Amino acid sequence: MDGRLFGHGACFGCGLCLLACPLWRATRDIRLSPQGCARALQCGATTDELAETVDSCTLCGACEPACPAQIGLVAMVAELRAELARHAPERVARFHERMNALVYTAPAAAAAATTLVPDKALKANAVLLRRVVELLGTREKLVLADDDGADIALALEAGAAIPTVRLARFLAPLGRARRIIIGDGMLFRALRSWLPRTPIETLGVATSSVTAVRSKLRAGDLYVIEPRAYHADHARLVKHYDALRLELGCSMNLDLLRLAIPTTAGSLANILGRSKVDAREQARWILEGRECSRIVVEDLQDVAAFTAVTGKPVVHLAQVT
Repeated sequence: MDGRLFGHGACFGCGLCLLACPLWRATRDIRLSPQGCARALQCGATTDELAETVDSCTLCGACEPACPAQIGLVAMVAELRAELARHAPERVARFHERMNALVYTAPAAAAAATTLVPDKALKANAVLLRRVVELLGTREKLVLADDDGADIALALEAGAAIPTVRLARFLAPLGRARRIIIGDGMLFRALRSWLPRTPIETLGVATSSVTAVRSKLRAGDLYVIEPRAYHADHARLVKHYDALRLELGCSMNLDLLRLAIPTTAGSLANILGRSKVDAREQARWILEGRECSRIVVEDLQDVAAFTAVTGKPVVHLAQVT
């Protein structure tokens, strides 16, 4: 892999990414860290030799804002996964099958001033999704995308090639939207590249900007930011959350570098049962030393992780009202 493409050739081994990495915290194995991967590539390690490292990454993205060399660490891992998939197509066969099936069946969403694209977990919860639409619809004209792109998000994470026809069908209605609100952090990162002229907002930022929601957040809350989208646009989003934290007095799952500590509950490795990070242990660590009366999460997949380790109420952001 060309070190100039993602900048891993610039890694000088400072180790700041280790402080942010949930995989490093869980294993203390330098081979499974962003630093270990970058340095191994510098020394000529092959993609196959890095397979365990690449498969273990949760792609939470916390390493990127921590990196003083500004290396594209998420893109580095994603490309390594794609290269592994090219060598062994069976690794991603399930994603190709699903996307090929949806090419002809996924309905196209109508163009609108603002389009909401929920993540897979939110779309599966009809009651909560309806509540989110009601809250966001109070501020502007809003339509719900028929195609949530869940297969594309998983393919991005797995390194599977996305058929051109499938991607075009997903992007066509979104390209006509004046603004997009996106629930999946992997899609948020990709859409900012695919649709650079369209304003794209995270579901967490959009929902926490609604007056009815902000008025119900309180100082005793622990507010858990969805990490993937947050870290993908860290320089801008940190200002939103810092303002929210100062206004409301609530605590957040942020460390001293203002990086969002993830539970990793929604990672592909966790979904496939191959994660080296225990999401419940991560949730327990986030709670350590914090005094809170309620836990408010942006990512619905975090609910189970926190519920398993505390008796305190755990609610989605849209449920605080």
